[in-house]
Amino acid sequence: MNLFTLFLSAMLINNIILSKFLGMCPFMGVSTRTSNAFGMGIAVIFVIFGASLLSYALYYLVLVPLELEYMELITFILLIAAFVQLTDMIIKKHSPTLYKQLGIYLPLITTNCAVLYVAMDNITQKYNLIETIVNSIAVPAGFMLMLVIFATIRERLQGNDVPKAFAGNPIAFIIAAIMAIAFTSLSGLV
Repeated sequence: MNLFTLFLSAMLINNIILSKFLGMCPFMGVSTRTSNAFGMGIAVIFVIFGASLLSYALYYLVLVPLELEYMELITFILLIAAFVQLTDMIIKKHSPTLYKQLGIYLPLITTNCAVLYVAMDNITQKYNLIETIVNSIAVPAGFMLMLVIFATIRERLQGNDVPKAFAGNPIAFIIAAIMAIAFTSLSGLV
């Protein structure tokens, strides 16, 4: 039950986008089409999951035994950058259309604070390996869910009359705020 609570909390209640406001660049930039949002969501799940597991291993197998825990931030940043480059090359080779659709946002996963946040949070919360795996799947799954929901809403808005002053990003930010309010109401569940 504890793992289910952790999963539900990380995915919906403490959603990284709507409660922590991390990862807003791809959230606003890639959410214009559902297909782009879905592709970016899959890439983020892969990167966060892989980087979190590698960071966990690096921390407990290298940094702790060598008493270099203070180096976790810089080593995690380097590890994430290398892992995102690998992901970039894989997507470029296996899905050139998705690579073109994601454009600059794929390399921006390197600097996406959500990736570093999950890796650091797993260590800070002192999660064991199983809890790290659950958290490292739930957080990006919540990211992807919000990205796809947001993209779906934005696609529907394109066919509607939106006042000129609110067209584009202003209405997108208003929708994001309403989504944040709606999902914040779940905070008392867990």
